[in-house]
This record gives sequence, C-alpha cells and structure tokens, in this order.
Amino acid sequence: MLILVVNAGSSSLKYQLLNMDDESVLAKGNCDRIGIDGHVSHKTADGRTVDADCTFPTHTEAFQKLVEVLTTGDAAVIKSMDEISAVGHRIVQGAEVFDRPCLVTPEIIDQIDELRELAPVHNHAHALALRACSAVIPATTPQVVVFDTAFHQTMPPKAYMFGLPYEDYEKYHVRKYGFHGTSHRFVSAALAEAMGKDIKELKIVSCHLGNGSSITAVDGGKCVDTSMGFTPLDGLLMGTRCGAIDPSAVTYIADKHGFTPDEMSQYMNKKSGFLGVSGVSSDNRDLTAAAAEGNKRAQLAGDILAYQIQKYIGSYTAAMNGLDAVLFTGGIGENSWEVRENVCKNMEFFGIKIDEELNRQSRGKLIKLSTADSKVEVWIVPTNEELLIARDTLAVISQ
Repeated sequence: MLILVVNAGSSSLKYQLLNMDDESVLAKGNCDRIGIDGHVSHKTADGRTVDADCTFPTHTEAFQKLVEVLTTGDAAVIKSMDEISAVGHRIVQGAEVFDRPCLVTPEIIDQIDELRELAPVHNHAHALALRACSAVIPATTPQVVVFDTAFHQTMPPKAYMFGLPYEDYEKYHVRKYGFHGTSHRFVSAALAEAMGKDIKELKIVSCHLGNGSSITAVDGGKCVDTSMGFTPLDGLLMGTRCGAIDPSAVTYIADKHGFTPDEMSQYMNKKSGFLGVSGVSSDNRDLTAAAAEGNKRAQLAGDILAYQIQKYIGSYTAAMNGLDAVLFTGGIGENSWEVRENVCKNMEFFGIKIDEELNRQSRGKLIKLSTADSKVEVWIVPTNEELLIARDTLAVISQ
C-alpha cells in the first residue's frame, strides 16, 4: 500500500511516498522557499534526483510540481496518481473542532480554511494544498488530515489558559493550543529509544527550529507546556513571525501605522521575525552568511533566537522539576551548528555541555552532542513527521 504524505509548512511543502508494507520511503523531497523564490529537491530510494529552481508563489504551484516529479521524468516512481492508496496531510490548527485524524471531505477542507485566523501562515496554505490534491488524485483515493494540536492536549489548564476573563475561553475558545505536535511526538519518542530508556522516565525539552519554531516540555512522554500559543505566532522569533511581544506594543504599532487588525496580523506574521530584525532575509542560512560578513542586524537576529531558546530551556526545566535531555530538530535545529552552539553556551548551571567540534561536524543525523561529564544529554534528532502521519492515515482508512 502506497501512502503519499504532504506536509505543507509556512514556506515549504515536504513530501514522502511510503510503502506501508515495510514503511520504506520510495521517494521524498521538498518544495522549498515558497513565497521567496522557489526550489524543488526530489530523491528516490535508488538515488535518482531532481534539483532545480522553480517559481512557487503559493503552495498550489508547489503541489503541482510535487505531482510532476513523482509521475514524470527520470526520477519518477509511479506512472500516475492512481497508484496511491491514500494521501495524508499535516494540518497545523485543529482548534477544538478536530481532536483526532479524520477523512477529508469538501466540508472538512472548508472548516480547516475557516480556522485560518488561528494559524494565518498555515491553515489557508493547507486548504490550498488539499484542494490542489483533490483536483489531481482520483476521487476514490481517500485523504486524511492529521492535526498538530492533538499532542498538546495533555497540557494542564495552568499552562494553556491566559490571564483574560474566563468567559473568553468559554465563548471564544481563546487558549494556548501549541503546534508542531506531530514532530515533538516523533522526536521525543525517537530520543527515548536512542537513549535506551522508557520515555515515561524522561524529562525532555524538544526544540523544533525552522522557519517556524517551537519549544516543548515533554514530561514522561506527554506535553506539559509549549512555546506556541493561541496561534503559531507566539513564542520564539521565527522566519517572518515576531514571536512573543508585549501586547501593548501591538496596539501601539497598529495606531502608529494606522493598521487594521488584519493588517497588523500580516505585519507580525509576514514582515517581522528574522526578516524584520535583520532586513536581510527570513531564511536562517542567509542570516548566518550575512552575520559572518559583519552584518550586525543579522547577528542580532541570531542572538535573539539563541537567547530566547535558552530562556525556554530554563523555564521548562523548572516546570518539569528536572531535565534529562535537550534535543534539536527541524531544518535549523538539525543543520545549523551555529544555532546549537550559541544555545548551549553558558548553560553549565543546567549541566549542559556539548562537544563543540563534534557539533560543528554534525548535521541531519541522530547523534549525541553532549560531553561525557554533561549532566544533561544533548542530541540532534531528525524529525519524521511524515512517518507518523502515514501511520495515522493508515489507521484511519483501515477502520
């Protein structure tokens, strides 16, 4: 049985085609830098590749390219989309409408799109990908949606409630939801396995760092707190998102610019973060290069990110009353030795020490970075949201 997994992020559309008989990956790739310029990278299990610059104004064009590379050219792995048994989609925000994976219908797509104000960068993009997929695959091929918010439903009320009148929670469902749940669920379990320990015995801070980033406290395999909140705008400085700021700064800036609420949301979601601070780019790779050339604003953006991650590690250690391991995952977490090194500096009080030379040599693979005398283990743990989504998709269509 072949399952295609589509993971539409804020600026990327990752995909994997899996044979669920043995969970092997037949092909995988990424339509990257959506809304910036565009690039597709595609690789088959037997080593055939596609690597090309493209034009991706939106996720719709990216999905069309995904279908093209899977079915045509020298790196094709199937002749048509008819060969696929099901498609699984990662969805960022399910709010309190969706608490489990479900089959896709036109009504479900509309509901996901209706939640876009809770995830302005993501949910509309998910809806576009779902509609584009529906236009290409046979109508008889089931699609399943898997929601990032599900993993964070174990947070206690003291962690997910805001200091607003309680009626706003009861009437409007205003609360912390958390995101990247599929990734945090996968990497925390993978880390426990790598450490040779029962996840129920571990206190883990999971750092998912990419164009969108979040930190999650995983105590005994369950989320007890996470950095993203009501929407994915909360928490860390990100590619184009400002992260947590004083709410009064929002009203002040909106007044100064004459912004409507929607315009202010766009300002914080699309024009802030790495891009807004650095004035260079929303991509951490561009910031790292610019900082190396002496760009002070690019360096400042990197310093802010590392500092904020350190504070979350400290606060979540307090929340869990202990810390056994810190893991880095996601595009930045797995590949940027600079970010990992800057985060782990001056953390000796928490018992965190890494082998800096090993860290600089390591990217994109499961590896322990901490030294022998480090009280807290530090790891790179590559995420595999796609595999979990495929498993969830198989479970839904098998019911």
